[in-house]
Amino acid sequence: MTRVLIASDKFKGSLTAAQVGAAVRAGIHRIRPCAEVAVVPIADGGDGTVAAAMAAGFEAVLVTASGPTGEPVCTAYARRDDIAVVELADVSGLVRLPGGKFAPLTATSRGTGEVIAAATDAGCRRVVLGIGGSAGTDGGAGLLAALGARLLDADGAEIGDGGAALARLHTIDLAAVRERLAGVEITVACDVDNPLTGPRGAAAVYGPQKGANGDQVAELDSALTHWADCVAAATGTDLRDRAGAGAAGGVGFAAVAVLSARLCPGIELVLQLVRFAERVADADLVVTGEGALDEQTLYGKAPAGVATAAGFSGVPVVAVCGRNTLPANRLHEAGFSAAYALADIEPDIARCFAEVELLLERLGMRIAAEHLPPDHTAERPSAEHLPPDLSTEQPSVGHLSSEVASDQVPTGPAAGAARAERSSAVHRLPEVATDQVPAGHAAGVASAERSVADGR
Repeated sequence: MTRVLIASDKFKGSLTAAQVGAAVRAGIHRIRPCAEVAVVPIADGGDGTVAAAMAAGFEAVLVTASGPTGEPVCTAYARRDDIAVVELADVSGLVRLPGGKFAPLTATSRGTGEVIAAATDAGCRRVVLGIGGSAGTDGGAGLLAALGARLLDADGAEIGDGGAALARLHTIDLAAVRERLAGVEITVACDVDNPLTGPRGAAAVYGPQKGANGDQVAELDSALTHWADCVAAATGTDLRDRAGAGAAGGVGFAAVAVLSARLCPGIELVLQLVRFAERVADADLVVTGEGALDEQTLYGKAPAGVATAAGFSGVPVVAVCGRNTLPANRLHEAGFSAAYALADIEPDIARCFAEVELLLERLGMRIAAEHLPPDHTAERPSAEHLPPDLSTEQPSVGHLSSEVASDQVPTGPAAGAARAERSSAVHRLPEVATDQVPAGHAAGVASAERSVADGR
């Protein structure tokens, strides 16, 4: 039996990862009804991370926490045994700003700390934290305060939330944080290498995405510099220049400097959570995707991570997307056999958004016809059920979007050899053991649209 694994990210602003997978699966089944098609929603550590964990069998635990400007929001973390998956974007992210109004100087990460506190208070000893999509630039101070840190000004009063307030910081007391998180391992999904401060720091690079003007960027960078000085004095170690310290407005810095967290690529963490290496072992084809395939895709985004991981198993990978700007040679170098874009079959962008599921189903039909062997036991679909540009006969290469020669994709003995080598090549995370993350019922939370692409 032909087996297909669909491991796509969301199409931002249109469909969740689960909805993308369902649409493509429906299209595949219209052409190859006997194919075994599994949908495994994924994410790159930002929004959609909790939904991906839930689709892999984790359970949602609802929490009410502080939003980026202090208002209460209803969010959730995903739990399996003693592992908790926490998503910063859904509690302290840009999407949670009331009315979408930026608050560059006062937005806080406090709510994310409250969710971590809820998880650890409930018995979780391992926390996977996705930190993409943040609304603030507070150096992670709010997160630490929620975990028990006391951040005091010269008069002994709490300094309050937000990056600008860090300029008033005089004393840090971390005793309660250390006591609360004793024995807890924290792994952070982080895909940027920015330091905390300076021209490549959190304020300079990401502050404008969060509404900061030139003067506010300078104010925030100065406040973060003072914050780093105070943390170094309290911990005895200065980690402001650590790669990733500037992630999520400096939450990366607080995680490594105070919580002794490890920073790992987001897609690697998510693939571990969903047991991708085990699922892909018996697959004949992997379908992945996201809203846009471009140069950014190749640097830590979910589809590139899926292509790399599937490549270790010798399984060919095709991508679906809204639009594709990558030439064939770049697709091949990244491990993709082909890419199928909505814009290739519907140039009207408005219709692409309005009919995205229908168009993805059509792409699924093309993928089935062009990449899966014929199913001679199934009834042949009638012409009226096929898109006008599709037949079940072997198509010419002209039908492929950004097509890459199929003889460059390992099959047969080569694929088998690649599978044998997979286990030594795939990164393993001891704190997220795959035998503790079983596959389960398909579940998910539809993540709301993030107004800034990365928003770190």
